[in-house]
Amino acid sequence: MSTILLVEDNPHIMKINTEVLSAHGYEVVQATTAAEACKQLVWKSVDLIVLDIMLPDGNGVELCRTWKEHYHVPILFLTALSENQDIVEGLRAGGDDYLPKPYDLEVLLARVEARLRGDASRRRYVSYGNLKLDTVSMVGYVNDRDLLLTQKEFTVLLFLTQNAERKVPQSELMQAVWGVQTETKTHTLWTLISRLRKKLRSEESRLEISSLRGGGYLLEQL
Repeated sequence: MSTILLVEDNPHIMKINTEVLSAHGYEVVQATTAAEACKQLVWKSVDLIVLDIMLPDGNGVELCRTWKEHYHVPILFLTALSENQDIVEGLRAGGDDYLPKPYDLEVLLARVEARLRGDASRRRYVSYGNLKLDTVSMVGYVNDRDLLLTQKEFTVLLFLTQNAERKVPQSELMQAVWGVQTETKTHTLWTLISRLRKKLRSEESRLEISSLRGGGYLLEQL
């Protein structure tokens, strides 16, 4: 089941879109503000974002530009701004599609299906520098050499790679991997990070997982 994040401050549009998408088998996550949408992305893995531009606390185009730096998720703009200049701005900010309001629900469904279908093969592989992660087989490669990752090592490295060059709080990483944070899990995470560092260094990946003051990690290229 694909998960879609709807970012929309109009309650009527939110209700209709949620009902239609849910009826077609999608899991829908809702956000009515930019701040709420950012929180949802931290705690929830989504396959597509349907994004309004005019939000009460932010601009959807700027949100898109920021998210594209940190998340590998297609973004479909759904907005009342329908001038050519608005469309060009949204697409240049990293948007993958643009549907002006008012719109036909069948067209929305078709656009959603197309975005998810087109993104499926690209989403299998996540790359950063000379690191390549196969999310289907859960195998990691550096310069095409298998890193021989365990399942948990792969999960941790995948999350850090998806958030490369961003300071990831320890609580956020643990929530993504285990859904909880305990003293036992904290020690387990530290052990996993240590093993990942050794494996990346042994293959001369030129990647480093840095520990942050106050708790947290940062994956970056040397």
